[in-house]
Amino acid sequence: MGHNLVMSIFPIFLLLSIAYADFDVTSSKYGGKPNSDISQPLAKAWSDACASTSPSRIIVPKGTFQLKGASFKGPCKGPIEFQVDGTLQAPQDGAQLIKADTWIEFANLERLTLMGTGTFDGQGQKAWKENDCNKNPKCSSIAINLRFNSVKHSLVKDVTSLNSKNFHVNVLGCEQLTFQHFTVKAPGDSINTDGIHIGRSTGINITDTNIGTGDDCISIGDGTKQLTINKVTCGPGHGISIGSLGRYNNEDHVTGINVKDCTISNTMNGVRIKTWPNSPIATTASDIHFEHITMNNVGNPILIDQEYCPYGQCNTQTPSKVKISNVSFKNIRGTTTTAEAVKIVCAKGLPCDKVVLSDIDLKLTGKGTLTSQCANVQPTITQVPQALACATKK
Repeated sequence: MGHNLVMSIFPIFLLLSIAYADFDVTSSKYGGKPNSDISQPLAKAWSDACASTSPSRIIVPKGTFQLKGASFKGPCKGPIEFQVDGTLQAPQDGAQLIKADTWIEFANLERLTLMGTGTFDGQGQKAWKENDCNKNPKCSSIAINLRFNSVKHSLVKDVTSLNSKNFHVNVLGCEQLTFQHFTVKAPGDSINTDGIHIGRSTGINITDTNIGTGDDCISIGDGTKQLTINKVTCGPGHGISIGSLGRYNNEDHVTGINVKDCTISNTMNGVRIKTWPNSPIATTASDIHFEHITMNNVGNPILIDQEYCPYGQCNTQTPSKVKISNVSFKNIRGTTTTAEAVKIVCAKGLPCDKVVLSDIDLKLTGKGTLTSQCANVQPTITQVPQALACATKK
């Protein structure tokens, strides 16, 4: 019996004692050195780790390293932990990047853990000055710090994205990807530097994360399903946005968005849904819930705008074809810098359904009189001051 007990424990002991195979980019095998470009050492370390059938760990130790670009592609044979404790710096001049629109890419992977105390520094200050994409539809491509394409059952934890040239993070076609205790930093006037942009992905979680940037802290694109945003601190930036939706002819539905226990401070907007008029196809945005949100000095704290048309680039006479339904704004408190603190303007001929405003308490810090506006919607309103309860009706 004693022999059987030993035999039954032995496999468990083996599992518990499995060590990661370490691939340190500064080891003699890879030759990476601080204050030099480690594109090749990283590529070699990734190739070895990806081929390993046992769990592997890639290590970028403390120090400052240059990186012209990296593409970490799978599928890989075993789980990979990517530990970044140093600072990786992109070239200041985007022309020196290996790919014009991407600095670092993770693609076709499962069981990836990107973690550490390190920083991905996009060095975007020069790119922001040259970015004219808001006026020029033929603008040149600008690099995103971190792309996650078709990454599944994975975790990004503790690392920082700093001063990206464009979006800090782009999540596309991913499943069950979690960002935990992740940090995004860029000045409030950095152009088009969305913190985390998500599209065509399912089961994404963003929790205990701090995002300060020059555009949306989190932007949610078409095809996003079952997204949970929890305990996120946002600001500076443009708030947490769903959309813009309804601009292109191949868009997918958005559903199952839950934003809870977040603090938004000194931003252009709070929580919003924005869709373009004159949509080429009919889509839906449904089952969207904002709850327990603190607003500190926020413009447009609660906003649904189905006439979103920046820079006059669209035909506002034709309504949006994005049907919005089952949306709630609950327990939203704090201060607004704009007098019109609640604005829910839905599409003509396609009203929003099942919109709930509950327990809203916003105080105006600027001049004017607190007010609200609703159009093409009949929300259910409970525990909302009269000024915020669709005071202006159309």
